[in-house]
Amino acid sequence: MENIAEKTLTRIALEHHEYIPVLEKYSLDFCCRGKRTLAEACAEKKINTDDLMVDLKKIESGKNSETGFTSMDADHLITHILLHHHFYVKNAFPVILNHLEKVVTKHGERYPNMIRILALFTAVQDELIPHMHKEEAILFPRIKEIAAAAKANGPAFDSTYISGPVSVMEIEHDKAGQLMFEIRNISNHYTAPDDACTTHRVCLDELKAFEVDLHQHVHLENNILFPMAMAMMQ
Repeated sequence: MENIAEKTLTRIALEHHEYIPVLEKYSLDFCCRGKRTLAEACAEKKINTDDLMVDLKKIESGKNSETGFTSMDADHLITHILLHHHFYVKNAFPVILNHLEKVVTKHGERYPNMIRILALFTAVQDELIPHMHKEEAILFPRIKEIAAAAKANGPAFDSTYISGPVSVMEIEHDKAGQLMFEIRNISNHYTAPDDACTTHRVCLDELKAFEVDLHQHVHLENNILFPMAMAMMQ
């Protein structure tokens, strides 16, 4: 863990996937704002680095020998993303939106921030549903094709075969991340008012879990899968 404070958040998440829950605990965005070092991010958010380091050390002391995502091949990583993230996102949208709509219908006048959150989360859905379809129909099959060719020493592909789609996916990741960042701020980091009803509390917890999953989802694609695919092109 020497000099980990001087590493960027993206590098930490890439090299130590087991630390991601700690980064999430302190709301350190290792995806869209991952170029900041851990020290810079903590200073910006006024986080006690000693407390954070204690949490990281707990993870380190209990770390097992399970293989990380960086050792997966493209096929296995894509399968993991589809089963653990795309499946979750598609099922989470109708549930969370239903809860948000109930809160807005019954308590929108008391909590106008929830009206804005509903609009923002609807925009997240409008961004991610076609985004995942493009990955499943275009980008992921191309990455699998490149991986198969690389294993068989097959013909090389032009770099634009995936560089264009990857650029589009990364831009759309940023858009979704920014929308969730705004939701987090508007909701005071998903904190329910003291007099909030159960549905209000539940949907804020669901939104928090959704953002955590989105960060892990984007990390696997931006920081592992896409660079892996570009490397195979060479």
